[in-house]
Amino acid sequence: MSDRRGIPIILSSPSGAGKSTLSKLLMKWDPSITFSVSATTRKPRDGEVDGRDYYFRTRDEFQQMVENGEMLEHAEVFGNFYGSPFGPVETALKVGRDIIFDIDWQGGQQIRGSALAADLVTIFILPPSIAELENRLRGRGQDSDEVIADRMTKSRDEISHWAEYDYCIVNHDIADSEAQLKAILTAERLRRTRQSGLVDFVRDLNVQFGERAK
Repeated sequence: MSDRRGIPIILSSPSGAGKSTLSKLLMKWDPSITFSVSATTRKPRDGEVDGRDYYFRTRDEFQQMVENGEMLEHAEVFGNFYGSPFGPVETALKVGRDIIFDIDWQGGQQIRGSALAADLVTIFILPPSIAELENRLRGRGQDSDEVIADRMTKSRDEISHWAEYDYCIVNHDIADSEAQLKAILTAERLRRTRQSGLVDFVRDLNVQFGERAK
């Protein structure tokens, strides 16, 4: 059991800015950090496991979770619903596990209005330039020109919300950005309000002062 509550971390960025890579590096640095597992109404793909990759739900089941207030955020994407269930997140946070939400600004706004608002740390990853952002998308070799053009259009909207976040990292270099991300999380973990045993520790220090005065 950790001596602090876990930290919910929102990481957002335009596609290609390095968010997924940085998330994986952060979890490699500290394996206790985990991704928030989303619920979805889409069908499982080969190799995907319920509860590990996604919580696979029917549309009726998903809608019922929304109506019951069980979703921190949700949205419809290309005809399927996606969302972040509150229960598993709260269970992990209670035992001191930090959780990364890989969501866009819209999902971030919903979570800022949820029960996690007081604990939340939000980080936006910016590309060093728009030309470099497009180069990174093309370098993947996965998307057509049409898809890349669509991603670039969405990137402009995504970037326009950068000021809603607590921290911004300009990803010039992945190693430097990783170091900055670790520094942010280390500092947030050391916040006085996050250290649950600190009051008792300082109280004991004062007792020790009294004992020395005898």
